[in-house]
Amino acid sequence: MQTTDATQTADAAQFRDVVQPTTSPQNPDTPLAVTLVLGSNRHGRFGPVVADWLLDHMRDHGDLNPEVMDVAEADLPTTFEPSAAALAARSSVTPRLAAADAFVVLTPEYNHSFPAGLKNLIDWHYTEWRAKPVALVSYGGLAGGLRAAEHLRQVFAELHAVTIRDTVSFHNVGASFDEGRLKDSSGPDAAAKVMLDQLVWWGRALREAREVRPYPA
Repeated sequence: MQTTDATQTADAAQFRDVVQPTTSPQNPDTPLAVTLVLGSNRHGRFGPVVADWLLDHMRDHGDLNPEVMDVAEADLPTTFEPSAAALAARSSVTPRLAAADAFVVLTPEYNHSFPAGLKNLIDWHYTEWRAKPVALVSYGGLAGGLRAAEHLRQVFAELHAVTIRDTVSFHNVGASFDEGRLKDSSGPDAAAKVMLDQLVWWGRALREAREVRPYPA
């Protein structure tokens, strides 16, 4: 039996009952609450190495207040059954996503796309992403994870999120780092600055917009 988009939306809606945090107008210069989503939960993953490098840049940026959401620590089932275990898992994940003003999603590329664990985390949520900016950082082999990043743009567009045009990508990532440090950081450092500056612009603009009027979705 073919399932329509409307049916899928209705099925998913029952899990979107977490109350959004009450917000009041903030000083426009208040640093953005930005969640770095570490998107791989595979054994032997390289993601934490890239995440440490990325977090250094985020912490050095005076307009960002970062925290980490690790897919490997989000024990969300893939069945979407509203069980006690599922609701407990959501209670430690969903409020943190809801409180974020913006996101940086770090993804590897597996078989030309992004990991199932990351998709599961995304699909458990809806309003938490809506009308917020998402920056994409990818890593992989020759393609640098760019195909995974482009797939994520389609997913976040469906969730009414805004993906940042500029990205950071690491090609042949294993050879790019030595004992956790980039061998040549000039290119990635410059790309990270451009991406994070754009994230701040979008993050502030959309935060102010959400404070003025609800997003019509």
